[in-house]
Amino acid sequence: MNGVLLIDKPQEFTSFDVVAVVRRITGQKKIGHTGTLDPNATGVLVVLLGTATKAQDLILNHDKSYIADFRLGMTTDTLDIWGSVTSENHSEVYREDIMRIIPDFMGEIEQLPPMFSAVQKNGQRLYDLARQGVEVEREKRRVTVYSLELLDFDEKEQCGRLAISCSKGTYVRTIIDDIGARLGCGAVMTGLRRTSACGFELNDCITLDNAKQLATDGLLEARLLSVESLFEGLRFVRISQAQAKRFSNGGALDLARTALSRLGCENGELFRVKDCEGSFLGLGIADKDSGLLKIHKLFR
Repeated sequence: MNGVLLIDKPQEFTSFDVVAVVRRITGQKKIGHTGTLDPNATGVLVVLLGTATKAQDLILNHDKSYIADFRLGMTTDTLDIWGSVTSENHSEVYREDIMRIIPDFMGEIEQLPPMFSAVQKNGQRLYDLARQGVEVEREKRRVTVYSLELLDFDEKEQCGRLAISCSKGTYVRTIIDDIGARLGCGAVMTGLRRTSACGFELNDCITLDNAKQLATDGLLEARLLSVESLFEGLRFVRISQAQAKRFSNGGALDLARTALSRLGCENGELFRVKDCEGSFLGLGIADKDSGLLKIHKLFR
């Protein structure tokens, strides 16, 4: 099987657990995913099978969206409800208080990665060090929060829900922890659901149980999206049969003899390259200095 399988990851499964299940039910050896979800998080997990695994380092759209639940008046070592409590405080926050500070957490911001995260420090995962009781110095990272909306807040229970759209590497629980610190009462994330990733939506996903049943019925392959779907944001160029043969065999193409001579292109621009029947061959990159459409990655 070659393509993209969108799984709605269940709670208490690691992303690796999901990959292991898909590997078992498909018999597929080459398999991977595009972005780790914490075990207690649910939602969109993009699983790559076969030749799609070659796209893992090439995917251009790593933006993600989440629905996150939170509670004020508490902090934990993991910044979420599943960690060990480090403080509990009386919280008497109003909706207006949160609305007033939300704009400060939008746009390009700096985040300190939590100790319980997959970030590496000197070759070791931070969560491995954290489980040993070791805390190390971390460098802040610049991330982008495109939108942050307070969907709900219960002033009596001091619990609420946020909708977040952000760039790769953004830690939602860190945003919630920072909001709690700004409010002076602390906060923890109590639930996280990823609603989109890499341009794919939750509505496009199937559950792991669905995937198992479809595999049993021999219908799972029909649910695979094409490798090309990972690059829908790129323009495409259609080439002749002779050019397709040359390109597929590793040969660059004369830009002047492709449709790009008419459509125009930027130096270094990536294109989806298709044969005359519309089949996706791979990615090409325009080199205007040499006048060639060079191979960036083949997927045929």
